[in-house]
Amino acid sequence: MSQVLDWLSLSLAPGLGLSGYWRLVNWFGDPQKVLSASPQELQATPGIRSGQVAGLAHSATLHRRGEQELNRTLGFGAKCIGYDDACYPQLLKQTTDPPPVLYVSGREELLNSCCIAIVGSRAATDYGRRVGFLLAEQLAGASVTIVSGLALGIDARAHQGALSADGPTIGVLGCGLDVVYPGQNKDLFYKIREDGALVSEYPLGTRPEGFRFPARNRIIAGMSRGVVVVEAAKKSGSLITAQLALDWGREVLAVPGRIDSYKSAGTHWLLKQGAKLVQTAEDILEELGLECAYPLAGTHTAGAPESLPEDPDARTLLDYLDAYPCSRDDLIVRSGFAAGRVNELLLFLEFDGHVEILPSDEIRRCT
Repeated sequence: MSQVLDWLSLSLAPGLGLSGYWRLVNWFGDPQKVLSASPQELQATPGIRSGQVAGLAHSATLHRRGEQELNRTLGFGAKCIGYDDACYPQLLKQTTDPPPVLYVSGREELLNSCCIAIVGSRAATDYGRRVGFLLAEQLAGASVTIVSGLALGIDARAHQGALSADGPTIGVLGCGLDVVYPGQNKDLFYKIREDGALVSEYPLGTRPEGFRFPARNRIIAGMSRGVVVVEAAKKSGSLITAQLALDWGREVLAVPGRIDSYKSAGTHWLLKQGAKLVQTAEDILEELGLECAYPLAGTHTAGAPESLPEDPDARTLLDYLDAYPCSRDDLIVRSGFAAGRVNELLLFLEFDGHVEILPSDEIRRCT
């Protein structure tokens, strides 16, 4: 088997590209033979253009660059995992043009664990953020590894949900392992690196340019048994991830949202196309043929009570509330109670965990 240095050195050849990389490796058998081939042999490879192999003219230079990158990665406390390494995700090998090298920081054994991706909108609603967190928390509690892209919104909440259950999670980056992006997720970035794993196909120092994120999405879909889309617009990176999952025979699942919310238009479109409708983590486990030997924790929103309040007025007020927030004024009108009575009831309901009062002074029921 080729050593990681050969996989890494060949990946650094300028102008080669992933498709050119795999044409050469498939033709010659492994990266070491590619690096040892003559210019004439390289150009005779079917489907290869002369410009793609021009950077291979000085293989010794590529080896030196590979050694430098390998030492730099090890010095950073991370690891380069070549395609032929036992730690390389086996599911990712089944995809089109997989990364020849993965840069990994953290628990590399998670790469071949039971992975499920949870993705969604960066500008997520409160509903989407809560659902993403809860599903990840429940699945991670069932020893499922949560994979996402460490973006704002649903991605971040999915990682946080997994970590809250002391469960495994993998953050797939569209930049180098030493680049914290977005900056708002700095604490989460370091927490995942400590307790889970960070993965990238890019060398250290690579900046988070826009074109890298669709490429990042293929790794998220490729290493996961299924992709759960919590909240997504009709044109979004989450739908790209879902489409890649479908292309590779993976399961796609979607969480329904409000019918008048454009942020759920993409998930509703997926449901119309036949995606599995997700209401609970059990739905996900069932669709993927996974079993949990014990009841999933967190079946209700964290902090939600198991029983209804004793006060009949409080139970009546709860009947006018659901997971979607409503204003205090609307609640007063709908319930018919005096404003003072509503405020009194809400105080006790919030204390007991039956309702959540949001910063906008809107109220939602914890169910």
